[in-house]
Amino acid sequence: MDLLDTLTAKGLRGETPTREEALAVLATTDDELLDVVAAAGRVRRRWFGRRVKLNYLVNLKSGLCPEDCSYCSQRLGSKAEILKYTWLKPGQAAEAAKAGVSGGAKRVCLVASGRGPTDRDIDRVTDTVAAIKEADPAVEICACLGLLSDNQAERLKAAGVDAYNHNLNTSEGTYGDIATTHTYADRVDTVQKAHGAGLSACSGLIAGMGESDEDLVDVVFALRELGSDSVPVNFLIPFEGTPLAKEWNLSPQRCLRILAMVRFVNPDTEVRIAGGREVHLRSMQPLGLHLANSIFLGDYLTSEGQAGQADLDMIRDAGFEIEGMGEGTLPRHRADIAADTAAGAVGGCGTGSGHAGAAQAGGAQAGGCGTGGGCGPCGGHGHAAETRPASEAVTGTAPAAPAADEGADEARTDLVRVRRRGAGTELAPNA
Repeated sequence: MDLLDTLTAKGLRGETPTREEALAVLATTDDELLDVVAAAGRVRRRWFGRRVKLNYLVNLKSGLCPEDCSYCSQRLGSKAEILKYTWLKPGQAAEAAKAGVSGGAKRVCLVASGRGPTDRDIDRVTDTVAAIKEADPAVEICACLGLLSDNQAERLKAAGVDAYNHNLNTSEGTYGDIATTHTYADRVDTVQKAHGAGLSACSGLIAGMGESDEDLVDVVFALRELGSDSVPVNFLIPFEGTPLAKEWNLSPQRCLRILAMVRFVNPDTEVRIAGGREVHLRSMQPLGLHLANSIFLGDYLTSEGQAGQADLDMIRDAGFEIEGMGEGTLPRHRADIAADTAAGAVGGCGTGSGHAGAAQAGGAQAGGCGTGGGCGPCGGHGHAAETRPASEAVTGTAPAAPAADEGADEARTDLVRVRRRGAGTELAPNA
């Protein structure tokens, strides 16, 4: 049985592949790409059918962050010409959220730049959640506010927040290359705090910062062991004015291989295509829907996405359907575990995930989370990815030394557009 048969069989049973098998997915060639997408697509349909969950970002506070994350346009010292504004009022945020919900989004992600919220900030978010839920009680709310202090996750849960996002972004071994004002352990700790408070854990990664295949596999296995219910996959948007402005390391084919690998490692978990899909997947975005079951609708934190109606048309044209407000996202067994966790029947630290032990977690037990803005387009730092012949790719053998990805030098800098509409402006949002 070759690699894809093995991965498909495991995925259909909800089992985790080996690390070597995950690495082999990233090493497949462009000639094998459609076979990889088809195999991972079977796994996606097994657990999520043809449903696509829509999420909508509301940037509550933009720019002027004291953290130094190299990938972020809101970072300390950023020269990116993004929108900068302080906290939106609850009514303003609710109005912005309404646009996304009207467009079909069932989850609204409330994001604020900064190291982490003060108690006053938690009060602001509480008021904002109340305003949003007053308009539509069924909408899911995910908060992304940065590093959490003790009892803040519990306060968010009591306020009606359903999930908390904080991305690990890259592997523990290379995290210090992309940020120095907080640690990988800080990021893990906040995800654990959120999960322990009964919030659904939303934590993902950023690809395209020059990381190695090993880095990508390390962080994806860490996310699985941490018990993330939703895994956003961001593709670095190299903003001018940030340290990673010249890091154009992705091709559409590379992005699809990454998404397939994430799906195989997380067969029954929500996998979301997040920031950067328009820039890097481009005309191959519909193929990504065969791998991920969730996307953001419209614009991101500081960059513009494609038109919301274009997203809806793409989903329907590709033969998928939008997940309804009353439909559950996770498969029943995962949803039951999440419900037990929310009720306090299962402890935090990812133990409610139902996954295997932490032997493969890549350091995910080490505590901590990090800065705000984790829902949106992000990035990281490491080494370029490598490509292997097909004869080696199907054996499950780990990759050798990294080399440049095919086609990654064709930078489309013209597709990077700073957000100038929606939250924080007088213009209508894109949804």
